[in-house]
Amino acid sequence: MTPLPPNVDLLNPLKKVFGYTAFRPHQEEIIRTSMAGRDVFALLPTGGGKSLCFQLPALVRPGLTVVISPLIALMKDQVDQLQANGVAATFLNSTLGEKERKARWRGLNAGQYKLLYLSPERLMAGEGSIFDALSRWGVVLVAVDEAHCISEWGHDFRPEYRQLATLRERMTDLPFMALTATATTRVRNDIVQQLSLRDPAIFVASFNRPNLTYRVLPKAQGYKQILEFMRARPRESGIVYCFSRAGAESLAEKLKTDRIRALPYHAGLTPLERAKNQDAFLRDETRVICATIAFGMGINKPNVRFVIHHDLPKNIEGYYQETGRAGRDGLPSECVLLFSAGDVAKQTSFIAEKSNPEEQRLAREQLRQMTRYAEDAGCRRVALMGYFGEDFSKASCGACDNCLNPRDTWDATVPAQKFLSCVFRIRQKSGFNTGINHVIAVLTGSDSEKIRQWGHQTLTTYGIGMDMGRNEWGGVGRELIRLGYLRQISEPYSIIEMAPDGLAALKDRRLIHLTRPMERGRPKAERIGDISCDELLFEKLRQLRKTIADAQGVPPYIVFGDVSLRQMAREYPVSEGDFRRISGVGERKVQDYGKSFFEEIRGHLQTNPRQSF
Repeated sequence: MTPLPPNVDLLNPLKKVFGYTAFRPHQEEIIRTSMAGRDVFALLPTGGGKSLCFQLPALVRPGLTVVISPLIALMKDQVDQLQANGVAATFLNSTLGEKERKARWRGLNAGQYKLLYLSPERLMAGEGSIFDALSRWGVVLVAVDEAHCISEWGHDFRPEYRQLATLRERMTDLPFMALTATATTRVRNDIVQQLSLRDPAIFVASFNRPNLTYRVLPKAQGYKQILEFMRARPRESGIVYCFSRAGAESLAEKLKTDRIRALPYHAGLTPLERAKNQDAFLRDETRVICATIAFGMGINKPNVRFVIHHDLPKNIEGYYQETGRAGRDGLPSECVLLFSAGDVAKQTSFIAEKSNPEEQRLAREQLRQMTRYAEDAGCRRVALMGYFGEDFSKASCGACDNCLNPRDTWDATVPAQKFLSCVFRIRQKSGFNTGINHVIAVLTGSDSEKIRQWGHQTLTTYGIGMDMGRNEWGGVGRELIRLGYLRQISEPYSIIEMAPDGLAALKDRRLIHLTRPMERGRPKAERIGDISCDELLFEKLRQLRKTIADAQGVPPYIVFGDVSLRQMAREYPVSEGDFRRISGVGERKVQDYGKSFFEEIRGHLQTNPRQSF
């Protein structure tokens, strides 16, 4: 492959085809590095513009770009968007009939396409025919999307991805590009190794999504909280993640009863049912998807305005990935986690059923990190960014519950002394440590079999905490762990032990201030960074977009995203020149949709005054 010169014009095709006038962070560097013939590893957050990194260079150089993508729905979605922008792109997968497959194969042989999307299963389907064909089709780049799927440490591990090393062995002279939205350092290193990337240029963007507001609320009548949240946002769509299939089904049924258009999505549905429900969500025919973690990877719907976790996620990486499905278009969106100690207990019991001790240990550690995040009184972004090794050092992010409404602290010296003393006395009497729930049982005077068996009813701390409930004591205990007075270890079971600071605080009768628990309630809508516009016109343009999309058999965002519509409803473009200045409007879309949208805007202005912003 002959590298392209570094001065190739990229801004002209960026605007002409995709409708943008500037690159997002790292995009241009990634593109130019890859076009120079070097392997690239790119970690960009969801909504950070990963796809453009291989789509744009495919337009400015001869040859075919092959994209390895894990999901059929994702392939079709990206190909539909490219075709709507006038780009010759196609895919080969199991959904195609023999006639259509042969037609696309002929087109590839004739050099008619710039991008080809393949699943790893289709690529490795055996027969060396696909490898032989790739060598004939003039491939200039192999892009591996959702590259974390190749790592067994990734949250969406796909064994088929491991076989991509075979492709690298066959195409040693081609540059590879690996892209992902979320990966720890361990996963990043594994991706580079498994794909045999050669001296790759590594680009890691910030994990911060400034348009997302993160909130954690105590779960109190969870369904009622969710219903009130949705009724306050009648035109917005979102995802509610549930721990179980039954939970997802039940929540969707309740919402439908209360006239919220909702559908379930989980692995218990047939493939046809899942595809139908996902398609309804993408086409704005249902507002809400109630889902297990089976839903999400590759969902390219840009106007998901909220993601709610009805139950506690298993780990922070999965939580970050799931919340990342909100606000892909850059507009303000909300991420709400409903938290209860009961969810922690539920997950703990499931972990105890695992037969592999190492899996148990890892799952407990991940649950502990997730619980600590939920109960943390500090900035949510600091916690999330820190998990991925990024230092987020702003005094206030301005877009999480703890920064918007900092929680008060209280003098918890007496309860803390009681808790620490109980941990100390249990160890002193029995010679071993116990879990947090057993300490609480001793404090609250429980008459359990374990307490009698171990003689803990004779401890001086037995029953001294009956003035507080078990949930309150759980909050005190977890705060003491978070602040370093206690240590929690999980080998072979999750137990707590006195830390040096805790022993010192106990002996010195040190003052201890803890953060007050989160207040119950529903989150208020925060729209920092929204695009103010003529909301009536925006709604009319949404309806027009839906009508056009339905006629073409594609999701509405293939026509235009919400950012483009809100800019139209702010700028009132009624000529081609004005229309081209709208973000996301390229030449093909001016030709295909300009007249319809001009007429809608002109008609609106005949009966409504132009607003100023």
